[in-house]
Amino acid sequence: MCGLLRGLAFVPFLLVTWSAAAFLISYVVAVLAGHVDPFLPYISDTGTTPPESGIFGLMINFSAFLGAATMYMRYKIVEKQGQASLHGTPLLNAVSLGLGLAGCVGMGIVANFQELAVPMVHDAGALLAFVCGVVYTLLQSVISYKACPQWNSLSTCHARMAISAVSCAAVVPMIACASLISITKLEWNPKEKDYVYHVVSAACEWTVAFGFIFYFLTFIRDFQDVTLKISTEIKGDL
Repeated sequence: MCGLLRGLAFVPFLLVTWSAAAFLISYVVAVLAGHVDPFLPYISDTGTTPPESGIFGLMINFSAFLGAATMYMRYKIVEKQGQASLHGTPLLNAVSLGLGLAGCVGMGIVANFQELAVPMVHDAGALLAFVCGVVYTLLQSVISYKACPQWNSLSTCHARMAISAVSCAAVVPMIACASLISITKLEWNPKEKDYVYHVVSAACEWTVAFGFIFYFLTFIRDFQDVTLKISTEIKGDL
């Protein structure tokens, strides 16, 4: 484990494990409390009612911070790699970082504005997080192919693009079906007219969310040979 997490590899590892725990713990608490149906609730449904709302908000806020830190470090890694080779993609790298950070802001909005309390703000945050997140993974996959084979193996590039493709394919029906649902609620009856839209949208939401988790898992290898150096400088007469 120590070898796996050498360098700064612990940052994406912590992001992956913490985010997965945030989703699963909130889900288990919400189900045990009887606040949501066990079968495919929205992720946000599991963070709407106390006590799970407190757990969800705290953990997703920290996930957003870890995500921003990971994306910035990834940006600096790609920047350094571009300076050392001919595959430089500074514009693509910068756009990817901007979209990724916007997605993290969306996560923060989702964590702090509950689904039933302020639905419009919550939905806007979720849309920002998922759309920007999916585009981020697509751009990072393109960057990975441009850095192959010097900085990335072909298998890693294929894995990243496959995850990106699945996430992209899932985010479209997720948004489409969610827009067709006429009411926001936590408990659903299979006989209700919007139930099918809810199930499809929720299934796609979980797919995209764990797609992000598996995608960042592929960053661990890239971060193993990276170290952080902090320099302190004091100016003035002593």
